[in-house]
Amino acid sequence: MTTLLRYRDAGVDIDAANDAKERIKRLARATFTAGVMSEIGSFGGMFRADFSPMKEPVLVSSADGVGTKLRVAFMTGIHNTVGYDLVCHCVNDILVQGARPLFFLDYIAAGKLVPETVESVIEGLARGCKEAGCALIGGETAEMPGFYADGEYDVAGFIIGVVDRDKIIDGSGIRPGDVLIGLPSAGLHTNGYSLARKLLFEVAGYQPDSHVEELGCSAAQELLKPHRSYLAALEGLLESGVIKGLAHITGGGLLENIPRILPEGTGAEITVDSWPVLPVFKLLARIGNVPEREMLRTFNM
Repeated sequence: MTTLLRYRDAGVDIDAANDAKERIKRLARATFTAGVMSEIGSFGGMFRADFSPMKEPVLVSSADGVGTKLRVAFMTGIHNTVGYDLVCHCVNDILVQGARPLFFLDYIAAGKLVPETVESVIEGLARGCKEAGCALIGGETAEMPGFYADGEYDVAGFIIGVVDRDKIIDGSGIRPGDVLIGLPSAGLHTNGYSLARKLLFEVAGYQPDSHVEELGCSAAQELLKPHRSYLAALEGLLESGVIKGLAHITGGGLLENIPRILPEGTGAEITVDSWPVLPVFKLLARIGNVPEREMLRTFNM
């Protein structure tokens, strides 16, 4: 007798995937801007860009993930913040060149797709996109049994933005004597989480729901604080010509990201006690006796 096998028997549930996609459609539609010409679910996302106010439009793109911050989402069951983090990270990556976002695509992969979890991740993505005026026009949702552990997934984002060529911010105009200004972070954002989790959960022995007096919240609440977008903070300044260079302080911290925009032969002089360091950074340094240089090149500080 021949055994009848279906895709579900191999671990892929097409019905669950379709359910997840329907949930995504509802959330994505709320981010659509005037340029969107296709529905979620098309083979390709179509966007009609209006570049008429620009002399020479230049497209700027970036792709990124959330790293091991996802582990905190898995530990807590809170999934509606990591998608927001992803959008804000990508927005900042193109913002440093003066670009404003046009549209965004996402990639979510899991061993088993749970529609409610996917919906929660996309909820955060959609919220970030709406805040940035960026349309979520498509992506990929992949179910890969045996590739990811139960309850785990990965998420990545892809952003396209635009800037007029004569408004590009690339650091080339930076000169000795220019002033370096730092915009505050909300916390760890999306970098240094492998070390942060080791220090808080393994070395210090905190549980995700442990209240940490120095932080004024639980360990998980601190680690899930959002990656801040700086688009609104820089509104009105991007095209002014006042800003000569911008650096997104992510992996590599201040030590490795600021030099990326400095012209040859110049350097940045930073007075390390000239801004308030967030309690979470002080706590991590104390728990692990982490050297200052290591803190400065691991976290955004």
